[in-house]
Amino acid sequence: MPVSDAVVLPGGAGVARRRIGAARSPSPSTLSRLDLSRAAGEVQSCAGLALFYATRDGQARLVAERIAARLAETGLGVTPHDLAAAFPVPAACAAAALIVVVAAVRYGRHLPEAERFLAAYRVLPRLPPLVFVSVNLTARKPGKDTVEGNRYLRKTLTRHRLEPALAAAVAGRLDYPRYGWFDRQMIRLIMKLTGGPTDPQTRVEFTDWAAVDVIGARIAALHAPVPGQGVI
Repeated sequence: MPVSDAVVLPGGAGVARRRIGAARSPSPSTLSRLDLSRAAGEVQSCAGLALFYATRDGQARLVAERIAARLAETGLGVTPHDLAAAFPVPAACAAAALIVVVAAVRYGRHLPEAERFLAAYRVLPRLPPLVFVSVNLTARKPGKDTVEGNRYLRKTLTRHRLEPALAAAVAGRLDYPRYGWFDRQMIRLIMKLTGGPTDPQTRVEFTDWAAVDVIGARIAALHAPVPGQGVI
């Protein structure tokens, strides 16, 4: 079912989330038994700065590409990798200088491949600095682009016991004509409950690209050499 990167459920919609089979993050003990090579491919090297994204309708990919473009302007060349297409080799990630994850929310939870990556990251023998960017429609509202203001971002960090160097939320895209009938009705209900547009012909991009550019600049600063210490 195609569902917008921007879609989230309000707090009382847990039943709907279970009905569509949202995946739970594997525990460390379960993760140790996973065959991480079962994905379509593997990212063999995460040397330097590694940038990953999880998307369904493409908006999180656009955010990751925009961040990559801003980084390129500072001399940091990085290729965004789709976590659904190529899961990184854990040992390679442990050697990264900085890891950036851009993940979309689907019905109140970040996409399964993003949850899986965060679970794998959490049990690495060495934890590189992490930047986590959540793409969800709640972030369209003032004050909902921070860990404190965005419950989906905050709950994910808490669930995985993460302390990222940088965490932020950006709004995604709402595109009713693209969805199937069931998804369109569900999303319209969510928008009604959260004060968003419900016209089934609505196509609107809520992403604040200037805010994405700021995130890119902050990532570049995190990766900048520290005098006497090299690259963080």
